Amino acid sequence: MRLFWHRRDLRVADNRGLAAAADATGNDGAVVPVFVFDDDVLAHGAPPRVRFMLDALAALRDDYRERGSDLVVARGDPAEVLPELADEFGAEAVVWNEDYSGLARERDARVRVALDAAGVARETHHDAVHHEPGTITTNQGDPYAVFTYFWKKWRDREKADPFDVPAGDDLVDADAADLVNVDAVAGDALPSITDLGFVEPDADVQAAGTDAARDRLAAFCEDAVYRYGEDRDYPAREATSRLSTDLKWGTIGVREVYAATEEANAEAAAMADDTVDDDGEGPVASVEEFQSQLAWREFYTQVLWANPEVVTQNYKDYERPIEWRNDDTAMEHLAAWKEGRTGYPIVDAGMRQLTEEAYMHNRVRMIVASFLTKDLLLDWRHGYEHFKRHLADHDTANDNGGWQWAASTGTDAQPYFRIFNPMTQGERYDPDAEYVAEYVPELASVSPDNVHSWHELSVGRRRQLAPEYPDPIVDHSEMRERALSMFKRARGEEEGDEEGEEASAD
Repeated sequence: MRLFWHRRDLRVADNRGLAAAADATGNDGAVVPVFVFDDDVLAHGAPPRVRFMLDALAALRDDYRERGSDLVVARGDPAEVLPELADEFGAEAVVWNEDYSGLARERDARVRVALDAAGVARETHHDAVHHEPGTITTNQGDPYAVFTYFWKKWRDREKADPFDVPAGDDLVDADAADLVNVDAVAGDALPSITDLGFVEPDADVQAAGTDAARDRLAAFCEDAVYRYGEDRDYPAREATSRLSTDLKWGTIGVREVYAATEEANAEAAAMADDTVDDDGEGPVASVEEFQSQLAWREFYTQVLWANPEVVTQNYKDYERPIEWRNDDTAMEHLAAWKEGRTGYPIVDAGMRQLTEEAYMHNRVRMIVASFLTKDLLLDWRHGYEHFKRHLADHDTANDNGGWQWAASTGTDAQPYFRIFNPMTQGERYDPDAEYVAEYVPELASVSPDNVHSWHELSVGRRRQLAPEYPDPIVDHSEMRERALSMFKRARGEEEGDEEGEEASAD
């Protein structure tokens, strides 16, 4: 008999570790599915993520029950709970899928020591990524710091097929799960969100579980994947998969997602208009563009795996410290950014979407991150922590990578002199102001032209058009110059060096 320890893989389908545990049992016993609520991990939690996790666990429990088994749930230190469960069930081994954050690796190291002391074998698998960290490297064997080179190797390497769902005979019988007597429970005793020390989120968190994830994947591959390359940057076009939370919690497997994109790729190639023009557009190119986003997940996972300190430290070293603002006015601006009250419509729409849905469109994530770090000159860690508290799909590797990219402190980062103009970004990617109107109702009746020129309107005109919507809290042009000067000082450059800046303004 083996215990399978679920963590960020809340599914029975396409689960590498679970399939391996089932294959190894043979006639010697069955797999006992286990989930442990770890208070050290919960200390880093937030209501939207905990809500999604609990809903995903309920769906996972139902999947096991359909197969005549059940999910054993415990709370405590996994290094104490897992040896006790192994003893209770007479399990000779504990199997789990690897996680790559520093916190997870420290926890797993303690679990290994505890299981060794208890005489229980352990077995781990790489499930959350196609290619485990450390296998895609430079010719010198170093982790890649530039995505383009990583992507080329990732794209060309063979991907495993989805793993089979264990048969019912491979899983512990539900009656046996009731025998547990170590503060673990099976059946209806999943804790509530308040039991875990959290409140219900204000946000409307999307449905969890493998069925919901598959519905999203199927809907995406039916239509949006074929226009992903052209439409993905436009938040009002509903052209993204919305699978980020599913991939974060593992309610769907990466191999299943990739297999679906390969089927879509075959469909795209068969379309009458399957040719790719000089700009790399068309359905085939769109499917590949989505696959590259899957590769970005693994690129940032490798960055975190190789550099666990980036969670709190800049990846990129500057000659001098970056002089982020931290005075009282800066903190007032931070509060306005969090509340979606900056007076920059596309920024405020994004921040309000985050509050309402525990999600934000990816293009808008880049815009609000650039605004915080380059227009407000605030440390990226403020934004990272806010996203961590409000995103249901918060993933340490991806979020940290994205924030450090925007702040020009990360690997393969945006050059410090490339500073998004929030008004230009809004006009370009939300030309009819549909996204703004959805999340900023004060501007719903304002014409797109006035929305996109809000910063240029007189105070009187703004009050006439939308009396409850604020004036811009900073002047973008002024703050852009301050940002350039701030980064030049950090780089040890002379103030008069303007090379490359103007052409890179966006």
